[in-house]
Amino acid sequence: MTTNKAVLNWLEEMKALTKPDKVVWIDGSDAQAEALREEACSTGEMIKLNQEKLPGCYLHRTAVNDVARVEGRTFICTSKKEDAGNTNNWCDPKEMYEKLYALYDGSMQGKTMYVIPYSMGVIGSPFSKIGFELTDSIYVVLNMLIMTRVGKEVVDALGDSAEFVKGLHAKKDLDEENRYIVQFPEDNTIMSVNSGYGGNVLLGKKCFALRIASFLAHNEGWLAEHMLILGIEYPNGEIHYVTAAFPSACGKTNLAMLIPPKFLQEKGYKVWCVGDDIAWLRIGPDGRLWAMNPENGFFGVAPGTNLKSNPNALHTTERDTIFTNVVHNLDDNTVWWEGLNKTPPTNALNWKGEKWDASLGEKGAHPNSRFTARAVNCPCISSEFNSTTGVPIDAIIFGGRRAKTAPLVYQSFDWNHGVFVGSAMASETTAAASGAVGVVRRDPMAMLPFCGYNMGDYFAHWIEMGKKIPNPPKIFNVNWFRTDDEGHFIWPGFGDNMRVLLWILDRCAGKKDADESAIGYLPKPEDIDISGLEAEGVDINVLKELLSVDKNLWKEDIENLKGFYDKIGERMPEELLKQLAAFEDRLK
Repeated sequence: MTTNKAVLNWLEEMKALTKPDKVVWIDGSDAQAEALREEACSTGEMIKLNQEKLPGCYLHRTAVNDVARVEGRTFICTSKKEDAGNTNNWCDPKEMYEKLYALYDGSMQGKTMYVIPYSMGVIGSPFSKIGFELTDSIYVVLNMLIMTRVGKEVVDALGDSAEFVKGLHAKKDLDEENRYIVQFPEDNTIMSVNSGYGGNVLLGKKCFALRIASFLAHNEGWLAEHMLILGIEYPNGEIHYVTAAFPSACGKTNLAMLIPPKFLQEKGYKVWCVGDDIAWLRIGPDGRLWAMNPENGFFGVAPGTNLKSNPNALHTTERDTIFTNVVHNLDDNTVWWEGLNKTPPTNALNWKGEKWDASLGEKGAHPNSRFTARAVNCPCISSEFNSTTGVPIDAIIFGGRRAKTAPLVYQSFDWNHGVFVGSAMASETTAAASGAVGVVRRDPMAMLPFCGYNMGDYFAHWIEMGKKIPNPPKIFNVNWFRTDDEGHFIWPGFGDNMRVLLWILDRCAGKKDADESAIGYLPKPEDIDISGLEAEGVDINVLKELLSVDKNLWKEDIENLKGFYDKIGERMPEELLKQLAAFEDRLK
């Protein structure tokens, strides 16, 4: 499929190492994909679901010991340890290559090696980057066909260039003790072995689009971020775009596919999803920051996705979707998961393939069970989804899950203060997470597990970018998760978050005033439209409570943040330490 010497030389080297019985190039054609689906069903790797109810949909089960990303087995291997930083696992590249090559040796004997040429981003866009993944898993091939742009066009776009990301994946024997997900940013290389779970083996996703791309972005002067991209269409047809970063379990996909409240729909407001997880941002010719979603699909968490929480996501999964580790309803050959509806199937198999029904008192779907779905099937997908230029960004939004500390929304004073706000992002653990409840977990810009280099250098890059963007977006922080003293959420969330987004865009347009506080600019309560929310228990007094700032809680938070900054170490930018000191002074 190619005459590119760099690609072919590397391929020969990997074949000699893994020793597959045969090699198949993935050309992106429907015919080839269909043949692979049939083969996967014949071996039991996938199960074909009810094609009348779920056309083009399949079920897959991973090994019981292989159900999530493994941060403890994920490494950033740079020649100098300090370039990986204190928040990443590091190993000397030479030592790691030796260890991995021993594991890969002969790992594909008796198997087929699939060669997947893929583009992160629209093929031919100046934003896009090309990768090759070599894998022995049909499941990986079929997921990559959904999640990325694959095939001959990618090879043609690369031409003779050696600028591509090399990815090698082998399931081997799924041994947890020898499971590794390794990024070599200086070599544009990703290696994954002994896993079959999507987050560890779809190498275009977190491995390339964030860990490798963040390193490239640092060197090339752009941003690779763990952010959704959302367009809000006004009744006059104007569309304004925002990006937003949230740690896991903070409603990121729900916001990306938000449905406006009825009263705003009736006025003519619409919301368009450009991306639910990753944004690559570059400075455009107009001096603004422009964003593109490098992915082509959604790799979403199934439990909790339903017609109330996220109807757009649910409708997206109704065709051409691969479900992983959910319940198999044997009565009608469909799927189910906790939170889908209140009528679990009575004749079903759980995510492990065992006989199951809800009366057993245990969950049927794995809490991290997934759907891989095509973005084009999303009812609210943006008409700019396949744009080669991306979309211009008015606002960057950071968010977390805080019971009492952060108000519903506030705006940073300026770009550098906004970087400080992003660096301080945190969530409190909920009962769903293991361990104690209410523990503050720092996750700056939601990038802590995904930054491919030193976190201090990453913050410094953000500050440098601020100097280079002539017309930067304004930066905000939101918190949908304020609770009352009984632990109930005060703000209704979901579609009603649109009310906050409209205030944010009004601020960007200079249409609304704000009150200065120690933490940033706060909305005047009357400037957030809460009409119709009385039924949810939200009136102007409740809104004032949602926007209140308890200085003592922020002082406690600063002590926690100092500890986190200390962990990042000596590469922590001076500017952020100055921001921290200024914040402390304001709180006095």
